[in-house]
Amino acid sequence: MIATVNAYTPAEVIEMVSRAGVKKGNMHPLKVFLSSVSAGCLLSFAAATSLSINSSPWYQENAQGLIRALGALAFPYGLVMIVLTGADLCTGTFMYTTVSVLHRRLSLWKMLLHWFITFWGNLAGGLFMVSIIFGYGGVFDSAPYKKEAQTFAMKKQVTPDWHMIFLRGIGCNWLVCLACFFGMQGRDLASKILGIWSPIFAFVSLGLDHVVANVRKQAPSPVTQANA
Repeated sequence: MIATVNAYTPAEVIEMVSRAGVKKGNMHPLKVFLSSVSAGCLLSFAAATSLSINSSPWYQENAQGLIRALGALAFPYGLVMIVLTGADLCTGTFMYTTVSVLHRRLSLWKMLLHWFITFWGNLAGGLFMVSIIFGYGGVFDSAPYKKEAQTFAMKKQVTPDWHMIFLRGIGCNWLVCLACFFGMQGRDLASKILGIWSPIFAFVSLGLDHVVANVRKQAPSPVTQANA
């Protein structure tokens, strides 16, 4: 059997990204916001799964690298759901709309407006999930989950210097945009999923900082403290 690569060329993908950016940039603001809220909710499921996997005390003490890798293997399903449903994640839309502006198919104002709306929509979706679904639902009320949520928030908010967070954010967004690129490059569903999975696994396993995902993982900390 002859192995074939069923994918678009990089040049073809850039053209597809550019056209997608034009479509996203010209969407009605309300539609953009609701799509962004949906993306925030979908990513919250994956962030919660990853946080739950990382809550094992024995692995945290004896095999931190292994438990981080296991959590990283699960997390990418969040972006898979976002890309396949066409929802708007701010870190992904950075690539789509920027390429459209560089191709002079979208105005700079529309690009910045889309960034602004998607960021706040993602935040609204994430806060809804952690406060209502996970908070009142008691998902993280058990001691191991509560401790891991609070520990994660400390590691991400208190321990690192600002320049460390900034540089990790650059690396993370690089990989997220690459995942969105690969997601468009595949012609079939399996190729799209595999293409999305590997860069997202990379950024989570390396501990890089994703502004939207961090909201999902850090927000349970005050929620669990309030429920204590």
